[in-house]
Amino acid sequence: MSKITIAIHGGAGTILKSMLTPELEIRYNQGLQDALDAGYKVLEQNGSAVDAVAKAVCTLEDNELFNAGKGAVFTKKGVNEMDAAIMDGSNLGAGGVAGVRNIKNPVLLAREIMLHSGHVLLSGNGAKEFALNRGIEQAPDDYFFSKYRYDQWIEIRDSDYYQLDHFEDKLKGMAHEEKKFGTVGCVALDLQGHLAAATSTGGMTNKRYGRIGDSPIPGLGTYANDATCAISCTGHGELFIRAVVAYDVSCLMEYKGLSLKEACQIVVKEKLVRIGGEGGLIAVDHLGNYDLCFNSEGMYRGVKTSDGENRVAIYKD
Repeated sequence: MSKITIAIHGGAGTILKSMLTPELEIRYNQGLQDALDAGYKVLEQNGSAVDAVAKAVCTLEDNELFNAGKGAVFTKKGVNEMDAAIMDGSNLGAGGVAGVRNIKNPVLLAREIMLHSGHVLLSGNGAKEFALNRGIEQAPDDYFFSKYRYDQWIEIRDSDYYQLDHFEDKLKGMAHEEKKFGTVGCVALDLQGHLAAATSTGGMTNKRYGRIGDSPIPGLGTYANDATCAISCTGHGELFIRAVVAYDVSCLMEYKGLSLKEACQIVVKEKLVRIGGEGGLIAVDHLGNYDLCFNSEGMYRGVKTSDGENRVAIYKD
């Protein structure tokens, strides 16, 4: 029997203590803990890693504080378009969904795609048709409405700018000083020694042209392989796509024999930094070792293990 390890993230970026009121910090920490507990309970009852990561991510999707599901940001057209993926490390099964609307929990649609579609990645109207055929729960537009997210969009909707979820400062020419890459994710090791990963996101505020990031694509923002590790990423998706981040961590372990921590450090602190990629990832290996690695000012994150460790954090240690 394996040890249990589960880790989650709720986004990374310029997250400073000065940006959060004490009340909001408590809410974020509680949201992270709730997701950890929900996923860990599945593992504790001998559930699969796949079911555990799906449960934890659903919990985060249902919390409007996080840019996924209910808290998804608005696109250029003023709607919510969501991406998600899930991967089963025991057989390299994977499912992803991109650019869907009105799906209450996109991660559950991704799991359904993995199990029952015969495909890996579905998008847009086709993904919604599949969701209807499989009985995936829908939600009306007003379910996804958040005044906070709406105000973010209103600020820049008449410009050509897009936002990486959150900015404290007003527009300053072409740049913003504070940003958060809003994505949620979970990785887990179950009692049978199997790994799984899941990631979900609302993408970028004011995004155009059906933009898709790294989150829903196996090997880029999400990856799991029992032989090595499970990874869920959060960051500027375009850079994570170019760096093939999630699979690269696994490759360094498989082909170079690096430890999980060594591989994560190389990819996040060196490779991504060289190309200007900001963000982070959560990772767990087949032995239950974990890493919560990021090159930004902070990352909403948490970990819980059968060794008794249980913690959530937001800022740099």
